[in-house]
Amino acid sequence: IRGCASVIRNIRNLRPTPLGVFRPNLSRAFASGKEGEKGTSESSTHFGFSTVPESLKKGMVFDVFSGVASDYDKMNDVMSLGVHRLWKDYFISCVQPVKTTKLLDVAGGTGDIGFRAIDYVRRNEQLGDLEMDVTVCDINTSMLEEGRKKLIDEGYVTQTGTPQVEFVEGDAEALPFEDNSFDVYTIAFGLRNVTDIPKAISEAYRVLKPGGRYFIMEFSRVENPLLGPMYDAYSFNVIPTMGEVVAGNRDAYQYLVESIRKFPPQQELKKLILKNGFTSVEFENLSLGIVAIHSGFKPFDNNKNNPKQQSKQ
Repeated sequence: IRGCASVIRNIRNLRPTPLGVFRPNLSRAFASGKEGEKGTSESSTHFGFSTVPESLKKGMVFDVFSGVASDYDKMNDVMSLGVHRLWKDYFISCVQPVKTTKLLDVAGGTGDIGFRAIDYVRRNEQLGDLEMDVTVCDINTSMLEEGRKKLIDEGYVTQTGTPQVEFVEGDAEALPFEDNSFDVYTIAFGLRNVTDIPKAISEAYRVLKPGGRYFIMEFSRVENPLLGPMYDAYSFNVIPTMGEVVAGNRDAYQYLVESIRKFPPQQELKKLILKNGFTSVEFENLSLGIVAIHSGFKPFDNNKNNPKQQSKQ
């Protein structure tokens, strides 16, 4: 991959930094006034390996991604040695969008999944000037701005100048869309960053049309006894240092590797998706579980299958 060799040379020249848990600057978060107030009694959640008030996590994750937005795609190439491109290509091949698919990609600020959906339909339906209903939703304005730049730079506009992907600012836990709006909902490497995962899954259920399909691609649990320890060693020793060299932000990538370990493993996530009303839920491991793809359907008779709706009847 272009640039990898120079990155590796720079890593070798760095003075080793003692490894440890990323400790977020809570005093800065409290002082910002973005979320909550110091001293209030409230539930806590994880931010990497640290425990923080629930009201602070969203703003802290926002700051993490704002700090790496301009180098986000480059870092994905470097830390995965380009394999993330293969994962995303395969993910879209599982989605199998067509020209008429109304697709929502959440937490997809830089547009990787949305643009791949356009490319997939262009190839399979041999369409040049394609108009397709693809929406990318992200809570982070800096990430969305990177996606809008790519849209222009890489030519994702029709001959009349209409953008082929719409970028919308929005929260995965409170999506700015009407009920039953989309055929497909995708979220790639974003679900682990939300504060309330069940709420985000419930929102996916709400905005999908009956019969619509939900797709999640996320870092997951490696159970292989040989690969697991090597993957952990690479994650904790190499990735944060790469973040320091490429993006100038070690803490953001320390958070990344810690957040992966706090995310529910494959079977637990499957149960969580089922609990929120989806049917025919299944998952597939990629790269021996480094990544997993989960999917499920919103039933046509959604009142019958959604336990939340049942409880209201």
